[in-house]
Formats: sequence, C-alpha cells, structure tokens
Amino acid sequence: MFEYLKGRRVLVTGHTGFCGSWLSLWLKHLGAEVYGLSREPHTTPNLHSLLDVWNDKNSFIGDIGFSGVVGPVMENVKPEIVFHLAAQPIVRQSYVDPIENYRSNVMGTAEVLEAIRQSDSVKAAVMVTTDKVYHNREWIHPYRETDRLGGKDPYSASKAACELVINSYIDTMLDKSKTLCASARGGNIIGGGDWSADRLIPDIVQAVSADTPLIIRNPAATRPWQHVLALCHGYVQLAETLFKGDASKSGSWNFGPIDETAISTLQIVDAFGKYWKKPKVDIQGSPLHEAQRLALDSSKARIDLKWTPAWSTQEGIAKTVEWYKEYHHSGKDMQAFCEKQIIEYQKTLKLNSKIAGT
Repeated sequence: MFEYLKGRRVLVTGHTGFCGSWLSLWLKHLGAEVYGLSREPHTTPNLHSLLDVWNDKNSFIGDIGFSGVVGPVMENVKPEIVFHLAAQPIVRQSYVDPIENYRSNVMGTAEVLEAIRQSDSVKAAVMVTTDKVYHNREWIHPYRETDRLGGKDPYSASKAACELVINSYIDTMLDKSKTLCASARGGNIIGGGDWSADRLIPDIVQAVSADTPLIIRNPAATRPWQHVLALCHGYVQLAETLFKGDASKSGSWNFGPIDETAISTLQIVDAFGKYWKKPKVDIQGSPLHEAQRLALDSSKARIDLKWTPAWSTQEGIAKTVEWYKEYHHSGKDMQAFCEKQIIEYQKTLKLNSKIAGT
C-alpha cells in the first residue's frame, strides 16, 4: 500500500496540528522520511506532543506567513513531496483577527508555492484547503469542483483566495515537467487527538468528561463529516498520481464522506452518545455568520483517483470515541493507539479494494 512513499523525503506544513499529526505518523508508518514545518502547537494537550515522530533534525518551527521562513527549510530538506496543511483553521477565530487569518492562509500558501517553484527537488505538491471554498447558496446539492468559489466569513474567503493562488501557480508559474500540484478540498474532520477551540468533537468530549452542558450554536447545520484518516488517505492517493507524473491529476479535488448526504450537528451529538455518553445540550445561537448547509460531491475522486474512504461517517465517529475513551481511561501510549487505528484503516481499505476488484 502506497509503496511509492518508501524512502521518499516528504515535507508536511502544519505538522503540529491535528490533521498534520495524523498524516505525519501515517507517512512515517509507510516508510517515508518525514519533515515538518509549522508554528508551535496551539493547544495543551495536543496530538503532536503525544507522538514520538519529531526531533530537532526533522521538525522546524516557524510561521509560513512571513517571508524567508519556507525557502530555507525547503532548501535544507529538499523534499520530493510536499503536503501543505498549515493554516488558521477556525471560522470563529477568523472573525476575531481577520488580518492574521488572511496572512496565515493566503500569504502562507503563496510562500509555500513560491518555495516549491524555486525548489529543484519537489515532484508533487498537495495543497490542502477546505470544503468551505465554495460560494455557499445554502442549497441541498453537493458542491462540485467546477462550482463557483466564494466565502462570506473571513475563513471561507481566505480559503477561496488560496484556491485562486494555487490555480495561478499551476496554470502559469510551476514547471509541469518538474513539479505537479493539486488542491484538496476536504470535509469536516473528526478523529482522536483534537483539542481545538470551537470544534464540535472536542466540545463534546469536554462536556462528557466534565459532565457539563454542550453549548451549540447551529444545531441543524449540516456538514460532510468524516474521519481524519479518510482525508489523509485522499491526500496520499492524490500525491501518488502527481508523483508518478500524471499531469491530468493537477487541479482541484473534493474529498467527502461515502454518503454525500451531510449530517447535522445534533446527529453527530446523538451518534456520539450511542458510543459513549450524550451530553446535555444548551443551544445558544451565534451572531456570526456560519453556513447552515454544506455537502461535497466527491465523484471525481471516486472515479478518477479510485478513492473511497474505508470508514463511513458512523464508523469514523465510533473510532473517534474509541480514541478519546482510551485517552481518558488510560492516557498511556496514544501513539501506539493511533498506529493501531492506522493499521485498522489500512486493513479495511485493502479488504474493500479486494471486494471491489481494484
């Protein structure tokens, strides 16, 4: 599985974050030589600190939004593959400090792309954005890669702007004979090891652990929820096609759950209660704009990349609860537990591939 990664030098920006930590661990498990560039973890506890993946030689701490940070790391590491995940990821935080949000997301992406352009080593680059890059019309139809970009809140607007920057580099700046690049638009992530503020799963875990009410702003809001390993799987599979020189795989890609019908916030809370405990819910609303409906059409990735998540949203919730229960009940070797879930995901993926005959 993903044999192309063995011995490859891979740079992950945002390696101290939730998704970056899972991706980096999986890449190491697959035999890659993994390096990371990011700011310090923004929560305590955090998954990055629980994983024995990093040392002074392969972990670089810096802010990609500033000039002169990415280039020297790229020159030092000389990666063959780049996964760009570093970003300001929280919608509500983008209202608190919109300028920082734009600097981190838009200029940070531009800095990474320019460093890739100047590099002689990078063959493949996957630039991770979000499902919120679309001009949201609050309709029930899943969004396709060809739909209009947009964003009313600062976070969504910054990510749509990232897509324009990425497309500019793909179309006019990068030498396609040397480097292939694509953007990955992933749905809402669930999984163990996330302690970010204003995210549903960490809020549920906190409410269950402390036996306090769960404050919800938009109970009926729907999102394309899926386990973090499903998204990492999509990123790695996309990178493989780019690394092997398939220029047709440049461009943008949606990565959403198997069931493209997005589920609501309250449905996630109910499902969480099925596997652990359902907290009391306190619906308070919010004066800030957040989209009510959002779903992704991932048929392009299903057909052209042969990508299908190994776990459904319900299975992803079960695995997420399993992780947090292990952490709260024992709190011991969470790296081993993460690796156990990675192996389980791979086994399910292989079984599904065998059944499908692919």
